[in-house]
Amino acid sequence: MGNNMKKIKLDIVGLSYSQTQSGAYALVLGEVSGRRRLPIIIGSFEAQAIAIEIEKMTPSRPLTHDLFKSFAQAYQIEVQEVIIYNLVDGIFYAKLVCSDGKRSVEIDARTSDAIAVAVRFDCPIFTYEFILSTAGIVIEGNDFVYLENINEAPEEKSVSASVSGYASISTEELKTKLQEALAEESYEKAAKIRDELNKRKAS
Repeated sequence: MGNNMKKIKLDIVGLSYSQTQSGAYALVLGEVSGRRRLPIIIGSFEAQAIAIEIEKMTPSRPLTHDLFKSFAQAYQIEVQEVIIYNLVDGIFYAKLVCSDGKRSVEIDARTSDAIAVAVRFDCPIFTYEFILSTAGIVIEGNDFVYLENINEAPEEKSVSASVSGYASISTEELKTKLQEALAEESYEKAAKIRDELNKRKAS
């Protein structure tokens, strides 16, 4: 167990559209005590599942990862940590370390699912030194805007029309629209409306 297998704690530092893979997202994890970042390409469903939990939006019905959490908690099982434990041919392998208070069990998971579960259980995310030194990117400054473009569809990069569409609506109406969007499970729309509301608060 050399230094190579040292466990390193990670935080979620960004979630944005993948620049390389259309329709996919880049989830960026960062080492808590350092400057390295681990970018992981994930699908839009998992990206949404992570974003919804981070932004504390409540879906009208439980998503798959919420179901997983309710199921685990119904049987007094806690997810204690998530470990991204291997990297083979560009694919990250992760596992959930779960406990019912008596015994600890490791369960294999896709990394994106593991992170979506981690944010729901509020448990730490770890990886090993050898993975960070292989796939990590060293950054100079803090180059990430949190959850930067999760609310824009890839094709809509240049079209800010949908956002400015909200600019002419009264704040009260916007709040109603936000509730409606959440009820319809249109999370991207909800996030856009929320951004417009936040912009007004700030100005």
